[in-house]
Amino acid sequence: MSAPNDAELLTAAHKAAENAYAPYSNFPVGAAIWDGNSDVLTLGCNVENAAYGETICAERNAMTTLVSSGVKKIHTVAIIGSKAARCYPCGACRQVLREFGCERIIVEDEEGNPLSYSFEEILPFSFGPEYLPTTAARNHGSTQEEKEA
Repeated sequence: MSAPNDAELLTAAHKAAENAYAPYSNFPVGAAIWDGNSDVLTLGCNVENAAYGETICAERNAMTTLVSSGVKKIHTVAIIGSKAARCYPCGACRQVLREFGCERIIVEDEEGNPLSYSFEEILPFSFGPEYLPTTAARNHGSTQEEKEA
């Protein structure tokens, strides 16, 4: 598959938001993730819970679906909040997306136009698996010290 364009990703995120379960906030969110290789977009929506801390965001919902299917690296995520423009991922979602190598984030401006950001723009100076020597050696091939040498 050639890379989906930003509008296609946002349309898919809007479709995902239609399935959101948001009875407490009334703030449905949708996400669409492209892994960079397949011809399938993975969708996620927020699922709220009366115990607010147990709510799962759209981005993490889509990410867990991808990991469950064997995908361990992603390229682009589009996120929409159906009642607000510029629905950026929360801190927890940014960290999860970082873990799986997300390169681009797409959100909508107030007129529905796509805004694209590199991942480094939304989470500069981030912490990742390469900073953990045992994880780095096992999964990523080198430690941070080796990269800096």
